[in-house]
Amino acid sequence: MKEINFIDLFSGASGMSEGFIKAGFNSISHIEMDKYACDSIKTRAAYHFLIKNDKKDYYLDYLKGAISRKELYDKVPKEILDSVLNVEIKDDTIKSIFVEIDKALKKKKVDLIIGGPPCQAYSLLGRHHENIENDPRNKLYIQYGRFLKKYEPKAFVFENVPGLLSANKGRHFKNLKAYFRKIGYEVYHDTLNAADYGVVQARKRIIIVGWKKNIDNGFPLIQKTIGNFTVNDAFQDLPKLKPGDALQIAKYTKPNNVYLDKFNLRNGVDFVTQHISRPHNDRDLKIYKTALKKWNKNKERLRYPDLPKELKTHKNETSFTDRYKVVNGQGVSHTVVAHIAKDGHYYIHPDIKQCRSISVREAARIQSFPDDFYFEGSRSAAFRQIGNAVPPLMANAIAKEMKNILWQMY
Repeated sequence: MKEINFIDLFSGASGMSEGFIKAGFNSISHIEMDKYACDSIKTRAAYHFLIKNDKKDYYLDYLKGAISRKELYDKVPKEILDSVLNVEIKDDTIKSIFVEIDKALKKKKVDLIIGGPPCQAYSLLGRHHENIENDPRNKLYIQYGRFLKKYEPKAFVFENVPGLLSANKGRHFKNLKAYFRKIGYEVYHDTLNAADYGVVQARKRIIIVGWKKNIDNGFPLIQKTIGNFTVNDAFQDLPKLKPGDALQIAKYTKPNNVYLDKFNLRNGVDFVTQHISRPHNDRDLKIYKTALKKWNKNKERLRYPDLPKELKTHKNETSFTDRYKVVNGQGVSHTVVAHIAKDGHYYIHPDIKQCRSISVREAARIQSFPDDFYFEGSRSAAFRQIGNAVPPLMANAIAKEMKNILWQMY
């Protein structure tokens, strides 16, 4: 059977790749500047190799701490690990990146390029900084285009935040489209909400799909998921935690439910990893309890100015007044972003009996990562990777339609 090969640029922890690999695509290379994210990609690459070769037990041994990461990687061909490139994509590295990708290709053809450059410059917060015009992240689409010119894939899938459309009064997006057309691709875009594809999170993202001009297929018709699923569905079987509890390995507390089964989030394992909660000081816990009571009573958000004086930590009562926010257990979560690596105030667990911010695994569940997906690095590094990721379930929905179209070309 013909392989459909892809390269993942600005990979993060490879949430987008996870969705494409699940749809049957073949990964050639990942390029990512964050070391911990690269380690996570390598660990997941080890998983995919071992699963394919009926050696999953080695991976489970690693999750359980029975073998080291080096021992895990020793079970995997070196070229698979070497295909994960820990490097920043810029003018003085791109030629060496091409050399490494060519090694990984082994004369295969690149059919697809996926990935999205760092989006902070286009985010609603990032757009307020004064030097946006000179922010080098605004031109990373040109680096992306250099990979298109070099490998001439049939198509690409580019992900970013909705702020891309309006940044600099729309001129950045206009320039981006013009550039991709100039190098030979017709470009289409749509705004997708991850909640429409089984992700228990309201996360809107711009998806740009480009096709070589001689095989123009428009924007794919991406099938939405039927069913209304909630955060409580995603959290139902996880052990209860107190602030500061850290369960690297834990048993599920309830049987599989409809949501977890439909999207295979347990992924065939009988334990959960990285169910790790932050410690909190007494003041934060009192604020969390106040926020939870307000939310549980009438679904009303806590505003910072409404806090009792003794719980306030600063005098600014006009900016970021919603900095303490309860995750909606009976619906979908608000968007998980990388700031969760710094504090958990914006992601308070919906269960007042637990009264804490969400754990690493709960954040991963909200983002639709399977339970055996392991995030390397510290707790903060794991949170940052999760917050920056493309939800695998949304990526998988896109991948299925791209595969259907690409497959017809062979």
